Amino acid sequence: MANKEIAKIFRDMAELLNIRGDSAFHINAYIKAAAYLEALQTDVSELYGNPPSPKASEGQKNKWKVFLVPKIIGDKNAKKIEEYIKHGKIKEFEELEEETAIRQVITHFFMSKGLSLQELKENAKKRKIIYSRFTKPAKQLLELAGSIEKAKSAIDTVAQWASTRKLDYAIETVFKKWLELDRLKPKEIVKKPFYKGDPMIWSESKKKWFVISKYGEWLEFADKQSTIEWRTIE
Repeated sequence: MANKEIAKIFRDMAELLNIRGDSAFHINAYIKAAAYLEALQTDVSELYGNPPSPKASEGQKNKWKVFLVPKIIGDKNAKKIEEYIKHGKIKEFEELEEETAIRQVITHFFMSKGLSLQELKENAKKRKIIYSRFTKPAKQLLELAGSIEKAKSAIDTVAQWASTRKLDYAIETVFKKWLELDRLKPKEIVKKPFYKGDPMIWSESKKKWFVISKYGEWLEFADKQSTIEWRTIE
């Protein structure tokens, strides 16, 4: 159904407006319109694609608008819905994506570090984060990647690789690792068994667990499985 496709665009527009710093009223208008479309049982493209005959009543002629112009949707968003049904896209959404491209990359970078959009805004307002410092490298990464999604994906790859090694990373790190992205993998997390502080080992031939004492002796494990402690080895 076109409803879900248009609803997704409206939700994406709300997110981009939030990144841009628009008013809550403007942002919520898209969120409400998206929710309305998602709950609508009738496919809006069918309503629009099957106009009534010229002899039909005004009510029939405007049948699709009955669904789309309640206070929840509004005239402006109804026109966007009509635009999508006619052309398969919404120009304002495409313009908004282009306008906020650099901000999207910067926002995604900080989110990869565990910072929410709201926290990023608050830190920028308090000058704890100098937003302009990240504009140039974000633009360079965007140009290098060729698209917002590829830039975000590259950030995610570097973030996963760095976090499993407890390394800090910047947007510039993505440039330095660009030719290695396919080879960057998160560090494998290895867990090994211990019993009361002593390491354990599984004997495949005897199908038994053994505890290695501090003297190097292999002592047959005779306790409950629940007493085995699994420790992460870095």
